Amino acid sequence: MSLRSVLRAQTADCHAEVDTLFGTFDLSNRQQYQTFLCAHARVVPAVEDALEDAGIIRLLPDWPERRRTQLLLADIAEFGDPLPQPLPPPALHSEAALWGALYVLEGSKLGGALLAKSVPDHLPGSYLRPQGPKGAIRTFMDRLDASGVDDPAAAVFAARDVFGLFLKAGQLELEAVS
Repeated sequence: MSLRSVLRAQTADCHAEVDTLFGTFDLSNRQQYQTFLCAHARVVPAVEDALEDAGIIRLLPDWPERRRTQLLLADIAEFGDPLPQPLPPPALHSEAALWGALYVLEGSKLGGALLAKSVPDHLPGSYLRPQGPKGAIRTFMDRLDASGVDDPAAAVFAARDVFGLFLKAGQLELEAVS
C-alpha cells in the first residue's frame, strides 16, 4: 500500500473532523472569514517553519514555491488584524514525519481552492487561491508515493498531529469570537 493510501486511510477521521469544523465558517462573511484566516495563521507558519528547519527542501526541491505563510499573513494584514499566537508545531524528526505533515498542508491547498470560490472578490483571497507551479499537487503525490518511507506510522502520527493543530486552532478562534 502506498504511503498516500496509508495516510488517507489512517487520518480520514481527523480529516473529517477538521472539514466539519472549518465547514461551519461562512467565508462570504467578513468576520467569519477573518476568523478562518486567523485559525490557519495559528498553524501554517509554524508547521512550514518546522518543515523547513527539518530539511524538507531535500525531499521537495520546489518547497519555497509551495510555502503559503506570506500569502496568509498578507491576507490578514489587509484586514488589519493582529497575528494570533501560533500553536507549537509538531516535532519532525524523521523523513516519514516530514511527509506526514506535508501531506496535510498540501491537501489543504486542494480544499482551499474549493473554499476560495466562497470568498467574495472584495475580500483578500491570495492564501486560498491555488498557487505554485502547475501540476504541483501531482508532483507532490508522485514524490510521496515514491518516498520509500519505512516507518509509515511516523508519517501517520505527524499527519494526525497537524490535523489536530488545525482543529485546536479553529476551536480557539471560534471561542474567541463567541
